Amino acid sequence: MHAQAHHRDLYTVEQVRALDRRAIDDLGISGLELMSRAANAAFAGLCRHWPQARRIVVFCGPGNNGGDGYLLASLAHGSGMHVEVIELADASRGDATSARDAWQRSGGYTHRWQQDGPLPRADVYIDALYGTGLNRAPDASAAALIERINTAGVPVLALDVPSGLNADTGDCPGAAIDAQLTISFIAAKRGLYTGRAATKVGVLQVDTLGLPEILWQGMPSDASLLDAMHLPPRARDAHKGDSGHVLAIGGDHGTAGAIRLCGEAALRSGAGLVSVATRGENLFALNSARPELMAHAVHGPQELQPLLERATLLAVGPGLGQGAWGHALWLTALDSGKPLVLDADGLNLLARETRSFTVPAVLTPHPGEAARLLEITTAQVQCDRFAAARALARRYHAVVVLKGAGSLIAHPDGRLDVCTWGNPGMGSGGMGDLLTGVVAALMAQGCCPWDAARMGVGLHARAGDLAARAGERGLLASDLLEPLRTLGNGLEHG
Repeated sequence: MHAQAHHRDLYTVEQVRALDRRAIDDLGISGLELMSRAANAAFAGLCRHWPQARRIVVFCGPGNNGGDGYLLASLAHGSGMHVEVIELADASRGDATSARDAWQRSGGYTHRWQQDGPLPRADVYIDALYGTGLNRAPDASAAALIERINTAGVPVLALDVPSGLNADTGDCPGAAIDAQLTISFIAAKRGLYTGRAATKVGVLQVDTLGLPEILWQGMPSDASLLDAMHLPPRARDAHKGDSGHVLAIGGDHGTAGAIRLCGEAALRSGAGLVSVATRGENLFALNSARPELMAHAVHGPQELQPLLERATLLAVGPGLGQGAWGHALWLTALDSGKPLVLDADGLNLLARETRSFTVPAVLTPHPGEAARLLEITTAQVQCDRFAAARALARRYHAVVVLKGAGSLIAHPDGRLDVCTWGNPGMGSGGMGDLLTGVVAALMAQGCCPWDAARMGVGLHARAGDLAARAGERGLLASDLLEPLRTLGNGLEHG
């Protein structure tokens, strides 16, 4: 792997192709040379990851990804491995033709994919079918081959991109390879870090093929990988008034837990004071479980008003409900002019009564809530999470966190970060309530919405990973509270 200054930058497929063209046209590196470097990088990855492998099968498509595969096959054959190549089509294109000719001249064994024939035995399969060259569902023959590879019980190394995965969006419009290792070339493709990609890429490595740094100069990226962040240490004379006052609004009948998790996350993330505006029936439980939360019974807007006046930042939505009580508090909170974080039913109410924010605001929808806010389907959101997150940020003039595998943080000006931390154990009730409290606490302590959202998402996801060291299944939202405190103080960079 070649570490470079732009190692956190993410690119679209078209941007990577522009880098490829620049390497050929401006630096004088031939397409076949780039293909050879990719094959060498992939072969090195194969040997590192599966040092005992002696038999490999390379599945080659007709384009440049197939060319990478033919050259890798030649390297493996030359090292003494038993290598077979299975072709998806008889005809190759461009530089892939030269790579195929080189493989055949070496006496390598090649045969055409036949749906009724068995796949050869191997220690590792190499996916060189499509790479970035496919932005639709594979045709029937290719889909059948992909499914056979996935069910063969043989580990798979994907060259550049698991075939069938859209490298721009992270979506799989049809069958897609389930890789154990993906080695991506030249630059990091943004779609490999979010959505369905989490189930397809396995271990993801990026190799820049030894290209000089000048190649990236002046070439904009589309997004960035989220960096680990935390607040600096507090001044020795700090007091609670320096760290903001979060007002968490929610907890309708039967949902005291949601607003408690939100409030406690705000405390654990450093807010100086946290008040809770909730149903009167929740006070005993909140005061007993977490006396540091200042819980208030609020029956309507009139009782909410004095709490709003004392607050630095509002966290609106956990357990709020969409009935008359929740709607009245939601409307009063939004009309107060206070900076806010909006989640859960706060977002569902916003979908019913759209408004654009003129105060600092962070919205934290999951894909279903995002779909309601954009008036599209959840499937359409997941089909292109990047477009959905940016559309939400523009529409509502707010920083948006689109939650899910590879959470996205989008700014109204188009900036976007991708979070690579987190785990499936976090798919349980209350995790979103925690995130709302974390982001609210960071804003209350002086972070702008963009920095609070980025830092909050990272702290939340990393805390989930620390908590999951005891196992993902059965992970509770409250298990993240202590790791949140640890990470927020910069004591462990999990």
